[in-house]
Amino acid sequence: MVGVFAALTRLLALIFAAVLAVKAGAQTRTYSTKELLARPDAATIAIPNDSGYNRAMTYRAVPLGALLSELPFARYEALQIIATDGFVAEVPASLVQRSGGARAWLAIDDPQNPWPNLPGKSYGAGPFYLVWEHPEGSKIASEQWVTATGAIVGADPPIRRWPRLDVGPYASASLKRGMNAYVTQCLPCHRFEGAGASDLGPDLGRPMNVTRYMTSGGIRAIVRDPRAVRSWPQMRMPGFSRVMLSDADLDAVVLYLTDKATTKP
Repeated sequence: MVGVFAALTRLLALIFAAVLAVKAGAQTRTYSTKELLARPDAATIAIPNDSGYNRAMTYRAVPLGALLSELPFARYEALQIIATDGFVAEVPASLVQRSGGARAWLAIDDPQNPWPNLPGKSYGAGPFYLVWEHPEGSKIASEQWVTATGAIVGADPPIRRWPRLDVGPYASASLKRGMNAYVTQCLPCHRFEGAGASDLGPDLGRPMNVTRYMTSGGIRAIVRDPRAVRSWPQMRMPGFSRVMLSDADLDAVVLYLTDKATTKP
């Protein structure tokens, strides 16, 4: 029933022309599907290996950098890409602003030619979807492809907004690697001791650090294949393959969480 309701909600959003909110400080602009599709910089792009659909896809899309240039985003070092389901990706602004490497696009789902459903889902990636050309050029992570994008907000880097996430200037390279991997791949769904903007998944630091009640092996297993460890009808967490999150990054995340369990806020 929940899946039917979600599919109906998304269908209605397409019928009544979805709206994207873009916010930089006190300034906010909204863009409708029709308005974005009519922009002179809208283009047809081909994505050979789309992260959401796991296959080649073609989209009508607008360069994200051009869209953001219409508001004072230059002063922000990070972007929050907020999905309609509560997923919040933290994306360094430099990934969008730099020349060369990956190129960010906002794909627009045309109600006259809607995208297919995502694999295993009853809905597609629309109404808007942050996609990347040449993602390997900037090591774009899987959680930086944002389906159902509803808002884009300029922000300070996560470590500055939530200092508790930081490991400090004298931390080992492995701890820093774990911190960065957590912010990129875990924070979009899981807060840590209240730090973060999404409540899709449980806070991994409160009321008890996850390493206090799960073994390191259990954490690795649930990240790789959540449904092999525990499952319920409303479960939404996907498994992270070694392409999405390497063994070295996963080990670093476990080390990071373990270290946080022994340090006081």
